[in-house]
Amino acid sequence: MNKKLLIFLSAIIIFTSCDDLFEPAIENNRGLEEMYEEAEFAQGILLNGYTRLPNNGWSFNDVATDDAVTNDDNNGYLKIATGQWTSNLNPLDQWRNAKAAIQYLNIFLSEADKVRWAKDEDVSELFRQRLKGEAYGLRALFTYYMLQAHSGVVDSGSLLGVPILLEPEDANSNFNIPRNTFEQCMQQLYSDVSMAENLLPLDFEDASSIPAGYDNLDDYNRVFGFYARQRMTARIAMVVRAQAALLAASPAYSNANSTTWEDAASYSGTLLNLNGGVTGLANNGHTWYTNVDEMNNLGTGVNPAEIIWRTDIGDSNNLEADNFPPTLYGRGRINPTQNLVDAFPMANGYPISNPASNYDSSNPYANRDPRLKTYILVNGDVAGVNSTVINTNNDGTTNDALNKVETSTRTGYYLKKLLRQDVNLNPTSTTSQRHYKPRMRYTELYLIYAEAANEAWGPLGTANIGFSSYDVVSVIRKRAGIAQPDMYLESVKNDKALMRELIKNERRLELCFEGFRFWDLRRWKDDLNETAKGVKIEEGNYNTINVESRLFDGYMNYGPIPYSEILKFDALEQNKGW
Repeated sequence: MNKKLLIFLSAIIIFTSCDDLFEPAIENNRGLEEMYEEAEFAQGILLNGYTRLPNNGWSFNDVATDDAVTNDDNNGYLKIATGQWTSNLNPLDQWRNAKAAIQYLNIFLSEADKVRWAKDEDVSELFRQRLKGEAYGLRALFTYYMLQAHSGVVDSGSLLGVPILLEPEDANSNFNIPRNTFEQCMQQLYSDVSMAENLLPLDFEDASSIPAGYDNLDDYNRVFGFYARQRMTARIAMVVRAQAALLAASPAYSNANSTTWEDAASYSGTLLNLNGGVTGLANNGHTWYTNVDEMNNLGTGVNPAEIIWRTDIGDSNNLEADNFPPTLYGRGRINPTQNLVDAFPMANGYPISNPASNYDSSNPYANRDPRLKTYILVNGDVAGVNSTVINTNNDGTTNDALNKVETSTRTGYYLKKLLRQDVNLNPTSTTSQRHYKPRMRYTELYLIYAEAANEAWGPLGTANIGFSSYDVVSVIRKRAGIAQPDMYLESVKNDKALMRELIKNERRLELCFEGFRFWDLRRWKDDLNETAKGVKIEEGNYNTINVESRLFDGYMNYGPIPYSEILKFDALEQNKGW
């Protein structure tokens, strides 16, 4: 009986499957034409640009620089810093992710005019305007990420960017296309930013009166009001332009494109004037990650004064679990270097190498720039909910000691920046706290202006912006707690070269552990191979030690095109050396 039943069921399956054998069933893939009457589906295409943003989380690529090492042997940035960076081992790769994002954005831009965004045609047109503006701004941003990671000099000596793609690709497209020049890519980026500026408001906020060029206040607020906060805006697109201009004006790129330091200064300075100029620098902006009351009281989509664009806020303790010292139940992953510690000046503003600094090598953390102990956990300082004393001595008795166990510091220092000290990782009483990640901070924008203005007009030049590089550096260092008057700043304010080095150092300190230094060293064409150092403390003596060599070849100022892409497409030229 059972045998007959099995034969019968098998026959049913075979005969009812015949259609699928010869004419496969249609898969559950929706066609683009379905988005024309379904606005949410159409927005889903655009949202692919947001979900692919690489700055949604921390990279900590600082461990491939002289600022940090890690105790995680499997860390990709450790591998590339120690000689394993190749075109098929590249944790900095943006090619696949950014190209996928740009493909979705191009699909959206090619179809957006056909979509019925709202029943009312006037409102539909406003949505069309806004969403296309977002797509142009996002395309500029992904172009910037690709240029930063993949532009470079080829064997012919030309500086190339990436292939410019403005239309969606399909099965019939020619994928074997050459890279455009760096200059052509920059001009396309600027064009996309201009489109975003024209289509988007400066910020998404409800208007109290009808803005110029619009007819209905309710319709305007429905489309451009506060509910769209944390989406691409004209202000954000303008920041992208300033970031890209800084890259293009820098020594590694400046000989092969038309963007100048004056351009970068003008782009960033114009934005800063919208923020009140030098007086707009947030007093607590350098500790944004631990401004508890500010975070707890943020309304939906609202930014603190320091933040231009950010991720959503959520409760977590992942950063602390990765980076707290072992006695606080952390893994101690990111270890700041002695190199970075030495970059913090004394509280009087002088570098520790300057005789006027009064630096005491037998008491190295005393009377230092307050940012040192704000950002780096040094020996004898306290951390965690119970203000536990952290002992990193080489002869220390806890697992926080230098190289004590696999989760101990390798440098004599632990990370403090970005971490909430009110997180408790004790397994019997674990807590989480609010976190978010800035995608763009005003401090970065002020430092872009300081660097570009110094190069364009000198330390004291203002052009038509109204304030100088010196003015910006002054307010940043005053906020940090440098003693006033800032005599070291006064001593360099008439020397462009000395001001350049000071600005580089301020950028290093203010933006440490936020993923900037890896790229800064390359665009400046500075030394990539500074040995990462630490401190070995024994019986009260502080001895600098070599922790990890850096093994970068000269051509590694520019990243590679992925090896797989070079194999597939012979029209693509690889950057020199890769």
